[in-house]
Amino acid sequence: MKIFPLVTGVLLLFLLTISCKKEADKSNEVYSSETLKIRKLTDNVFMHITYLDTESWGKVACNGMLVIDSNEAVVFDTPSKSKVAKEFINWVENTKKATIKAVVPTHFHVDCLGSLNAFHDKEIPSYASLKTIKFAKKQGAIIPQHGFHNNFELKVGKNKIVCEFLGEGHTKDNIVGYYSKDKVLFGGCLVKTLKGKKGNLADANVKEWANTVDAVKEKYKDVKCVIPGHGKEGGIALLNYTIELFE
Repeated sequence: MKIFPLVTGVLLLFLLTISCKKEADKSNEVYSSETLKIRKLTDNVFMHITYLDTESWGKVACNGMLVIDSNEAVVFDTPSKSKVAKEFINWVENTKKATIKAVVPTHFHVDCLGSLNAFHDKEIPSYASLKTIKFAKKQGAIIPQHGFHNNFELKVGKNKIVCEFLGEGHTKDNIVGYYSKDKVLFGGCLVKTLKGKKGNLADANVKEWANTVDAVKEKYKDVKCVIPGHGKEGGIALLNYTIELFE
């Protein structure tokens, strides 16, 4: 019996599968540099990926959401550095010919609001929960300009995006964003990618985390795409995984 050709064939098939998966992952990439990647998820929704240098975790890839509808745009979470934010804003304005109507940090950590000043310099208004504004002030961070309590709606084109606080988890102020037209949920750091670890728990409410994500799942039953704060996007399985992780 010839074992080596069989093993070689299996190995080749495995390598081809891995190669195809990598190509599939890059197939929806519409912009790429050393500091910024932008991937198209639906006709109107993009995921922007930037990088945060940390002492505990090394170089961490951080996700944000960009919604473009009728040449209007809304951004969820900023890059941590202003230089990268300017690169991102330039792409939206010059390549997509869209006007950014609002930027929304989903909690007070640097990977959400670290470059708000770059947006403010372009006269792009920022919106955040009053809890986020409170914590941002406390840590001496850049302060979002407009605050809301637990629920806020933004118009983008003829459609709406809901910004909502449904409970504590990664932080005491974490909100989610939902673009109803494409049924896309930006969970931010409240939601974990599949096989993801618990991550930074310094400001977390671990006891309530699963309950909060369960409330998100119950509220947005028709969600089709879920974007986590770090790692690959997916479907409702990301919510189920996060609930199990913290139960």
